[in-house]
Amino acid sequence: METETIHPHSEIQPSTKMSGPADDELVRLDRVERIYKMGDNVVRALDGVDISIHKGQYWSIIGRSGSGKSTLLNVLGCLDRPTGGTYFLGGTNVNQLDDDALSEIRGQRIGFIFQSFNLIPQLTVLENLEVPLFYQESEPGVAKERAERFADRVGLKDRLHHRPNELSGGQQQRVAIARALMNEPLILLADEATGNLDSKTEKEILTLLDELHQEGMTIIMVTHSDKVADRAGHKLELRDGKVLKITHLDRSPL
Repeated sequence: METETIHPHSEIQPSTKMSGPADDELVRLDRVERIYKMGDNVVRALDGVDISIHKGQYWSIIGRSGSGKSTLLNVLGCLDRPTGGTYFLGGTNVNQLDDDALSEIRGQRIGFIFQSFNLIPQLTVLENLEVPLFYQESEPGVAKERAERFADRVGLKDRLHHRPNELSGGQQQRVAIARALMNEPLILLADEATGNLDSKTEKEILTLLDELHQEGMTIIMVTHSDKVADRAGHKLELRDGKVLKITHLDRSPL
C-alpha cells in the first residue's frame, strides 16, 4: 500500500503546528529555509521545508543535483543552521543552541554514514570505532566494549585489528556504520552510503540498514537512486529546495 502527500510549489502552506514535538517525534522541520547570498544573487537552497519524522521510521531523501538534498542533510545533522523556520531534534529546538551545544548534539545524538567511508587509514578497525567516544571522554573500557559489540553486529568481529586498506569497500562501509552506532544515536544520517560500492556490495549494505531499521533505528538516507530510495518506508522528493512529494510506502518486516 502506498500513499502520497503532494506539495505543489505554488501552494505550499505554512505549518499549522505551534506546540512542541510529540513524544515519539525525533525530527521536525517547520518552514525551514537555508538561504545563501552570492554577490547580488540569493540562492534558496531550502525553501519552506516541513518534515515530521518519528522514532523508528526509515526515510529517504531524493532529488536531482541542486535540489537541496545535501543542504537538508547538513541541517538535519546540525552541520549547518537554518536561516528561517524551526528545527526540533529529539524535542530540542536546534535554532536556540550555540556552537558548543550543536557540537555536543552531533557527538551524542546523530550517527553519520558517508559515501567515502572517512576512516582513518593509520588506525585499526577497533581504533577507528573508538574515536567517537574518545572525544566524549568515556570511561575506560566503554569504547572497547561497544566497538567489539558493534563490529560483531556488522559482521566484522574478526577484522578488529585490520587497517582500512586491508578491507574491501563493503567491509569499510560496515566499519563506518558500526562507528556511526558507537554513540548510540537517536538517528542515523546516511549520505549516498552505497554510492562507491558495486551492486552486490550495495545490496549487502542496504540489507544491513534494513535490519538496523527493523531493530528500531531511525534512519534518514540521502540518495540519487530511486531503487535505493524505495527501500525506505517514507520517500521525500525535493525540487529547487522545496518538498515536491512525500510517499509513504508499505514495508513489511524482513
